[in-house]
Amino acid sequence: MFVVAIMVGFFAAAQISSASTVPAFLWSPGFSSNELKESVHYQIMSPKDLANSVLSQGGWSDLLCSKRKLERPVDLAIVFVGRELHSSDVVGNKHVDPALLNLLKGSFTRSNFSMAFPYVATSEEETMENLLVSSFKEACGHGLGVSNVAFSESCSIEGGDFQKLANLHSINDHLVSRMEKRTKGETDLVVLCHGGFQSLKELDQPFPESEILKEVMSSVEQSGAKYAALYVSDPFKSIHYPGYKELERFLAEDTPKNASATAQVCDEVCKLKSSLLEGVLVGIVLLLILVSGLCCMMGIDTPTRFEAPQDN
Repeated sequence: MFVVAIMVGFFAAAQISSASTVPAFLWSPGFSSNELKESVHYQIMSPKDLANSVLSQGGWSDLLCSKRKLERPVDLAIVFVGRELHSSDVVGNKHVDPALLNLLKGSFTRSNFSMAFPYVATSEEETMENLLVSSFKEACGHGLGVSNVAFSESCSIEGGDFQKLANLHSINDHLVSRMEKRTKGETDLVVLCHGGFQSLKELDQPFPESEILKEVMSSVEQSGAKYAALYVSDPFKSIHYPGYKELERFLAEDTPKNASATAQVCDEVCKLKSSLLEGVLVGIVLLLILVSGLCCMMGIDTPTRFEAPQDN
C-alpha cells in the first residue's frame, strides 16, 4: 500500500507539473557547444533558468554576449515562441497538430547539437519572449553583443530599439538583407512569436503554427545562414487579458454619458422576476426561522402536568 501510494503521488505530481509547464527545444545543424550531441533536462525550471541553460550549456553565450567570440561563428540565433504545446502534449495528444511535433522531432534529431527541456514553468505576469530576452541581457552582464536584434510585431518585449517584422515576407527580406550586410563573425538575434502571421502562398488565410515554423526555417535555410534555433511554447498567453494600466485608461475614458447610453433597462418581465426572487429568498429565511424555533421548543424538556402541592 505504501509503494502504491508513492506511485500514485508521483503520477499525480507529474500530471500537475505537465499541465502547468511547457516544453522547449534547442538545436543547431552546424554548431555544437560540447561533445554531447543530444541531452534532455527533466527538471522543472523557470524561464530565467532556461535562458541560463541555453547560454551556458547550449553555447549561446558565445553568440549573444559581447565578450565572447566563436571560432566558427553562427550567423543567426532564432527564438520561436509558439502557442500550442504543453508538456503533456510531447508524449502524445490527439488534439495537438502532429505536423508540429514531427517538425520539432525532425529538427531535433537531424541537428549536430540538440537539447530538450520538457518542463518549463510559465509566468502569468510576463510573456515568455520578454522573460527570455531580459534574462539573456542580465546573464551577459553588459547587454546583448549581437549586431542586430529583430522581433515580430506579435511579440511583447519591453525596452530596446528593436527592428519589428510584420509578416513572413518581411522576415524573408530581413534574412536576405542581413546576409548581404552582415560582416564575418557577427551574429543576429531574431525573436518570432506565433500570431498575426499569414502564409506566403495565401496571404488572406492564417496558417497553423507548424506551417509558420516550417516556412520560417525554410527561409533561414534558403538564406544560407548558419543558425541555432530555440523553440519554446507559451500557450497561456494565447488569450490576452488587459493589464492594470489598460483598465485604468478604459475607466478614465468612460464617461457617465456613455455609461447611461449603453446601460440596459429592466423591463416588466425583469421586474417580475426580481420580485419573485425576493419573495423566494424571504420565504426561505422565514422557513429557516420556523424550523429553528420548532427545534428549540422540542429540545426543552418540560412536564405536561404538574402535581398539586401536598398539605402537611
